[in-house]
Amino acid sequence: MTIKVGNIVSHTGGQEWGTGKVLEITSTLAMIQFSDGIKRKIAVSHFSTLEPAAPGSYLPPVEVPVVAKPSRAPRASKKKI
Repeated sequence: MTIKVGNIVSHTGGQEWGTGKVLEITSTLAMIQFSDGIKRKIAVSHFSTLEPAAPGSYLPPVEVPVVAKPSRAPRASKKKI
């Protein structure tokens, strides 16, 4: 199988990960975002463990909104004697 950016794939050894979308490819690995929310690096030597998956089977992970922490009041400075 030829791996290209944007391909939807599944990993034969990680079925619990769900399907994944290929985000990046280098000469040594592919970065894949799986439906379980984890980005995994798959080495070129393990590309044989990747299989094509139906495009509709990939569900991107739910993005959790970032909540800003309330700012703290400034600390009172200690007086030096």
